[in-house]
Amino acid sequence: MQEPIRVYGAETCADTQRSRRLLEAHHVPYTWIDVDTDQASEQLIRGLNKGARATPTIVFADGTGMIEPSDEALARKLGLLS
Repeated sequence: MQEPIRVYGAETCADTQRSRRLLEAHHVPYTWIDVDTDQASEQLIRGLNKGARATPTIVFADGTGMIEPSDEALARKLGLLS
């Protein structure tokens, strides 16, 4: 079984909340990681984002990722739009 989508973000980040709402509206399972409470995860996303604390950082089961995606870009990645 593939690892689910991992969403690294912050509760106070509007972009994070928007991406989570899209995933939940389409019943897409994901693992939520709050970088405000998990320092190791914050360091991980900083490493992926050239030092920036960019949220959300979304990592997919295929190993690809998206940084602060628009709803349209995220929906395309998930196959919800053609």
